[in-house]
Amino acid sequence: MLAYRISGTDRTLTCEDIPRPNPLPGEVLIRITACGMNFADLLMQKGTYQDTPALPFTPGLEISGVIEALGPDTDGPTPGTRVAIFGGQGGLAEWGCFPANRCVPIPDSMTDEQAAGFQIAYGTSHLALTHAARLKPGERLVVLGAAGGVGLTAVEIGAQLGAEVIACARGTDKLAVAKAAGAHHLIDTDTQDIRETVKALGGADVVYDAIGGTQFTDAFRATNPGGRMLLIGFASGDLPEIKPNHMLVKNISVHGLYWGGLLKTSPSVVTDSLAALLKMFEAGQITPHISHVLPFDQVPEALDLLRTRRSTGKVVVRTTP
Repeated sequence: MLAYRISGTDRTLTCEDIPRPNPLPGEVLIRITACGMNFADLLMQKGTYQDTPALPFTPGLEISGVIEALGPDTDGPTPGTRVAIFGGQGGLAEWGCFPANRCVPIPDSMTDEQAAGFQIAYGTSHLALTHAARLKPGERLVVLGAAGGVGLTAVEIGAQLGAEVIACARGTDKLAVAKAAGAHHLIDTDTQDIRETVKALGGADVVYDAIGGTQFTDAFRATNPGGRMLLIGFASGDLPEIKPNHMLVKNISVHGLYWGGLLKTSPSVVTDSLAALLKMFEAGQITPHISHVLPFDQVPEALDLLRTRRSTGKVVVRTTP
C-alpha cells in the first residue's frame, strides 16, 4: 500500500510502498477514505510536537474510513461500518490499523471529508468552551485565529452557546468566513488593534487563543476581571508571555487544553463531548467548513496550505478517488 512516511533524520516526507498491516488484538483494519490535516502534522515533521512518534512513522492524526477487519478477540463495529478515528498518526496511508475503542460511527448525513476533519477541531473547541471555560450565554468570547481549523469551530460553538463572539483574523476574506460561522464582531488583525477594539466592545470574558505571541498579550490586556484565557495552540510560533501578577490582580485564569491528552486521561469526557457534537451536527447547528480537499498525491501541497495559512477551516486529503 502507499503511505507517506517520515523515516530519516532529515525528516523529509516521502511517499513509499509499504506492506499493508494486519490488525492485532484490540485493533481494527481501516480502508482510509480521507485524512484531516492539522497544524500538528507540521510540528510532527519537525519533531517538535508533544506526541511526535519515533522514526519511522506515518503522519495524519485523524481519518475517516471503512472497517475491513477486526483483530483477534476484538469487539468493535462490524466490517463495512463507516467510522472516524483519532489515531494520533497513520492517517496518510491507504490502510491503517487503529484501536477499536477509538471508532466513532459516522452518521449517514456526514460526508467522509467532514468526518475526517471533525473530531480534533470540534472536540477541542467544545471541551475548551464548555468544560474548561464554562462559557455562559451573554458572555463575550474573543477567538484569536478565528478562521483556522480550531478557531472557526470555536466561533461556531460559541455562538450556539449564546455568547457574543468577537472573531480576530487576518484579512476580509477570512473574517467573512468567521462571520458566516456566527461571529457578531470582526477584528482584522492586519489593520486593527485587538486590545483597543475589544475594550471598546466591553472587554473579553473568555479568550480562545490558538495563535499565542503578541495576540495573547493584547487579548489578555482587554480581558475583564474574572475572565478566562484558553491556551489552545501557538500558530504564530511564539509562546505568549504570561504575567502571574497581572493574573492575580484581575482574577484571571489561564487554562491550557490539549484534546489528545484528555482522550488519554479523561476518555469519558471526550466521548460525551463527541456524542453532543454529533447531535449538534445532525440537528444542523454546526456545519464543518472545509476550504480545500486534495487528492492523495498532493499531500505536500495540503501541508503547505497550513504552513502558509492560505486555508480556512479544515484541509482534507482524499485517500480514495
